[in-house]
Amino acid sequence: MAHPWPILAVFVLIMLDFHGVDPAAADLDAPRMPMIIPLHLSAPNVSSHRRSFNDDFNRRHLQNSDLPNARMRLYDDLLTNGYYTTRLFIGSPPQEFALIVDTGSTVTYVPCSSCEQCGKHQDPRFQPELSNTYQALKCNPSCNCDDDGKQCTYERRYAEQSSSSGVLAEDVISFGNESKLAPQRAVFGCENVETGDLYSQRADGIIGLGRGRLSIVDQLVDKSVISDSFSLCYGGMDVGGGAMVLGGISPPSDMVFTHSDPYRSPYYNIELKGLRVAGKPLKINPKVFDGRHGTVLDSGTTYAYLPEEAFVALKDSIMKEISVLRQIHGPDPNYNDICFAGAGREISELSKIFPTVDMVFSNGQSLTLSPENYLFRHTKVSGAYCFGIFQNGKDPTTLLGGIVVRNTLVTYDRENDKIGFWKTNCSELWKRLQVPGAPAPAPNSLHMNNTSNGSQNVPPVQPPNGLPTKHIPGEVRIAIITFDMLIVVNDTSTKPNLTEVADVIAHELEVDNLQVQMLNATLRGKEYQVKWALYPAASAEYISNSTAMSILLRLKEHRLQFPKRYGSYQLVEWKVEPQRKLSWWQQHLVAVAIGILVTVVIGLSSLGVWLVWRRRQQTLGTYEPVGGIVPEQELQPL
Repeated sequence: MAHPWPILAVFVLIMLDFHGVDPAAADLDAPRMPMIIPLHLSAPNVSSHRRSFNDDFNRRHLQNSDLPNARMRLYDDLLTNGYYTTRLFIGSPPQEFALIVDTGSTVTYVPCSSCEQCGKHQDPRFQPELSNTYQALKCNPSCNCDDDGKQCTYERRYAEQSSSSGVLAEDVISFGNESKLAPQRAVFGCENVETGDLYSQRADGIIGLGRGRLSIVDQLVDKSVISDSFSLCYGGMDVGGGAMVLGGISPPSDMVFTHSDPYRSPYYNIELKGLRVAGKPLKINPKVFDGRHGTVLDSGTTYAYLPEEAFVALKDSIMKEISVLRQIHGPDPNYNDICFAGAGREISELSKIFPTVDMVFSNGQSLTLSPENYLFRHTKVSGAYCFGIFQNGKDPTTLLGGIVVRNTLVTYDRENDKIGFWKTNCSELWKRLQVPGAPAPAPNSLHMNNTSNGSQNVPPVQPPNGLPTKHIPGEVRIAIITFDMLIVVNDTSTKPNLTEVADVIAHELEVDNLQVQMLNATLRGKEYQVKWALYPAASAEYISNSTAMSILLRLKEHRLQFPKRYGSYQLVEWKVEPQRKLSWWQQHLVAVAIGILVTVVIGLSSLGVWLVWRRRQQTLGTYEPVGGIVPEQELQPL
């Protein structure tokens, strides 16, 4: 008779995967909590049963190189937003959502129209009643059911006290027009309750890329429509966005790989064995990176967290290399950040000041981290930077967040149990990396309506037709983008609120509302000709070239989704104004002014002291000693 324990263990794991309650949700509660979607690792006893639960790994070796992939753009910024998002479309006709890319989550979920407690997010809530292909997942023995026993439910809880819960459903999911992968039916979560950061964040929900039955990757692999692999590429320090590919790609010849054990935990781990600073190995025991859950790579975490021994050694070694810089307080008094001033604002110059850090893997290969892979800008002091690597409390787990893989193509080759790294400019990834089967950029749309779907994602460096790249040279820093827009209103009796239009433009271009300003507007019958200006974000000095090209392309191809009451629009003219190159006096005006002011104050103070001293000396000279003989004064006539 077979022992009942393995069968019971499998059943418990299936229930956990559908119920979604993380057994150790607060395992990685680091001293600094900058992450929006933190990593939650299962309890050790769960990972010990992974082999039994994942016997289907052996049948997933899909050798068909002709399988398509889903090529998708990434948006937002790691430190400004705390996450990267991609666009996903659910339903028939498709409804668009901005979802956080998270390798530490296994469920994809969006707010449902029936949500009792959901925040205000980037896009409207999902409306099941408008989808012809929506189907609720009926209650069955392998899922957790609602109170009525009719529908499967899910629940996810996070360490920062946020949570998501709702019902499970199946519908058609589309990946945008840059994807060669056809729309597929998949299970997702329709939220009914959000709490904490999930309630207040701008993004609509999460796309789960982790290992698990509900993961979007696992579902597509189980359907044999993609190979068991996906890739992420995050933008650099001053450049948001990036790229994502669901499915296999041809790895570059110099991509660095490390083994990833799928049975150690449900999350993606690597075999890190050592660190080098400026080429010199740190004297730390390699086993320090193998404690508890090992070294985990998580795209939903912002920074990196090391065990105490490794963190102290790394911090001390880097500080020895930058002893010429002045240490200052961090931007947030609630955190004891390690920051340095005097490094300048040019990212290209940071490597002359800060050392490189090499991550050495068990196979002897290594990944070199440039300063932007372990630093973040000080938000209050110009030219200052802070460590983006922290001590993970007393937890021996090593957690590597998105900052470590800036401008790095990361391929999660699940089929071969390895993860690859390739340093590249993620904003220009498609120029350097030929993705097999990737379609050519969509042709430009020249019609004057705004009914085109916002899913038309294109390579971030591809300029719109009619907008020559010579207008935006590679090294020019863009200070402002101005564009004239012709808005044709449907109802002349209703005057459009241009302030609301500005908010719509900011939302559609994925910039802050304060960045979009109206310069002037002229009414001609049903047409409004409006001149808009787009300025850099408050945390940036200029607009990156890739961001500018993306903005102009969306305007040119009429991808902005205007409310129907505003009518349609057309881009009439655009202009990019580069930053003016300041003279030496303009660059150092503040320093010169302070120097002059200090000199004047010191001079006036010195003069005042001298005058007081001289007057005192003169006054003292008029006094005579007591009893002294003085000449008789002549009486003045009355």
